[in-house]
Amino acid sequence: METVYIAGGCLWGVQAFIKTLPGVLTTEAGRANGTSPQRSDTYDGYAECVKTTFDPMVLTITDLMNYLFEIIDPYSINKQGVDEGPKYRTGIYSEKAEHLEEARSFISNRPDKARIAVEVLPLNNYVPSADEHQDRLDKHPEDISYCHISREMLQKYL
Repeated sequence: METVYIAGGCLWGVQAFIKTLPGVLTTEAGRANGTSPQRSDTYDGYAECVKTTFDPMVLTITDLMNYLFEIIDPYSINKQGVDEGPKYRTGIYSEKAEHLEEARSFISNRPDKARIAVEVLPLNNYVPSADEHQDRLDKHPEDISYCHISREMLQKYL
């Protein structure tokens, strides 16, 4: 098992999408790479993300990057869908250098690499989101209307 932290805009839809992927074992909604050691309402520089634990024999970082690029606008800075602000930036964060190298290679091999605004950074810190945000779309499917990810995309890999 390995773990990465994936930011793709509003975490409700990102979590709902990622947990459908083959090889994903667990997900947790949270925040990555902020400036304070605890969760606060001001976000303190954090990006909304999904802590993703996966089986590397089934799913690679390159696979995860391909899936991420299906649900985000990789050129958008601090905005996905109607959500705007630094907490909605896109990125992949990890404590493993190999994960970051593979993600950077994925981007550098794309013909549009100069336009891509997806962060690839070491994980500095992580805090889980409040319980009400965990698996939010499972508990409140009507909230899909807030997400930039379509219902069809959420069901694509089921």
